[in-house]
Amino acid sequence: MNKVMKETTLTSKVLSPIKALLISTFLTSVPISTIAQECLSDGLETTPNDNFEVVTTSTLLDTTTDLVWRRCAEGQTWDGSTCSGEAVKYTWQQALQLAHEASNEDLLGWRLPNVKELATITERDCVRPAINSSLFPATPPDDFWTSTPSADDPDRAWVVAFFNASHSIKEKDRFIYVRLVRTFTND
Repeated sequence: MNKVMKETTLTSKVLSPIKALLISTFLTSVPISTIAQECLSDGLETTPNDNFEVVTTSTLLDTTTDLVWRRCAEGQTWDGSTCSGEAVKYTWQQALQLAHEASNEDLLGWRLPNVKELATITERDCVRPAINSSLFPATPPDDFWTSTPSADDPDRAWVVAFFNASHSIKEKDRFIYVRLVRTFTND
């Protein structure tokens, strides 16, 4: 091997890890909210605006399921046009307790959605996040807890990933986002 080829090979071996480190550092320093949601332009929306009605300023009724959703992830607040603040992650047990406390506050029956319910608000034509962001703005493109435990492992429960609308099971002691739901009543 000639001298130029040896130097090129050596340089690429040294620069590749440095490039990877720089790219990794850049990506972890960029807030997730600055990475734009991507949606298919010619796809069929799975959660069109027409399927939702305003119940209160911070909740929406999905008319196809009769479920009322909080527009913001727990930890965020609805400011009239978007969800502000940082979403908070909880363990599965903390998420169940949070839902119980929310239900006791207003007696409306807030709860952690099951996996099938939470999947109904995923927008499968979009990623990062896989949700209708005009209805549910500032949703973290990450996992959200469901109330559905794993049938095979008592230490795990189902999550829905709002990165790409996938489903999986995670250990219950992991910290994961939460969005509460209730069944619609005319109260």
